Amino acid sequence: MSGLRGKRDPVVAIVGATGAVGREFLALFEERAFGHGELRLLASARSAGGEIAYRGRAHTVRALSREALEGVDLALFSAGGSVSREYAPIASEMGAVVVDNSSAFRMEPGVALVVPEVNGALLDGIGAGGAIIANPNCSTIILMLALHPLRERFGIERAIVSTYQAASGAGAAAMEELRSQTRTVLDGGAPEPKVFPEVCAFNVFSHNSKVDEATGRNVEEQKMIDEVRKIWGGDSVRISATCIRVPTLRAHCESVHVTLGNTAGVDEVRRALSDAPGLELVDDRAGNRFPTSLRASGRDAVLVGRVRVAGDAETDGAGRARSFELFIAGDQIRKGAALNAIQIGERLLGMA
Repeated sequence: MSGLRGKRDPVVAIVGATGAVGREFLALFEERAFGHGELRLLASARSAGGEIAYRGRAHTVRALSREALEGVDLALFSAGGSVSREYAPIASEMGAVVVDNSSAFRMEPGVALVVPEVNGALLDGIGAGGAIIANPNCSTIILMLALHPLRERFGIERAIVSTYQAASGAGAAAMEELRSQTRTVLDGGAPEPKVFPEVCAFNVFSHNSKVDEATGRNVEEQKMIDEVRKIWGGDSVRISATCIRVPTLRAHCESVHVTLGNTAGVDEVRRALSDAPGLELVDDRAGNRFPTSLRASGRDAVLVGRVRVAGDAETDGAGRARSFELFIAGDQIRKGAALNAIQIGERLLGMA
């Protein structure tokens, strides 16, 4: 049984409280009536002393330190890999359960990489005392919500994924860069990129993470491959990914070509998706209404649609096939980051 389960009024810390995900933690706490005792809003020294409104009153931001983590039961980290690598082990050693949103611990042996709707049972084995639990990459979370019910129902042999990733994936500064560059272009100016290596306004470009010269894959693509394998406990499902930035503020989209282990009809695939937790089927062919970034923004659910037999699929006389195509949209800041972490915390505390 978890050391947090059933704990009344846990002391909760948000590390990176002034960032986009940190503020989303607070919004979700209010929306979900997340029960906690003392709340510590922690950030860098330059942000210390500032105030953030929450539940009707101003909360003062404190500088992150060992002392600030004393007595914390649950620590939600979203302050970048270097901060997590330094302070998450400290918090864990002091008895906190850390849910980390960075990539620092995702592939560490013994660290659970969790999407609650997929492998949340791993959380039931978190014992008393401190621990570190990793949030997967945002694109991986969004993908897993759609693929897992298909794997459970039909099996999956292969998935080919192309992402259309919003500025929100690079943080609040990237979102502001898109806004300011858009204004500059519309005013007839020539924007200069600072957060991204390319102009993001009115542009589409390869994901800004480093490219491995040997494989040709960028870090984001490799993360998706590695994380899917870890979450599903092996490499039996072949994954290929191409990750792209697009000029939208928030909510990532993904185009998926999936090869099932067994044949299925379109209606069976739709039913498996519509019945799955965390998913909403938006698949209106007659009205040409499908998932979009705007429809997914601010939503907890990942939207899935454009469900169809793949153009290269072999079908039997009943129209059943093994290869299908899907289009997915999910809010990167919510389910792709803050919400997933909070759902982990809720399960640990016995709220879910």
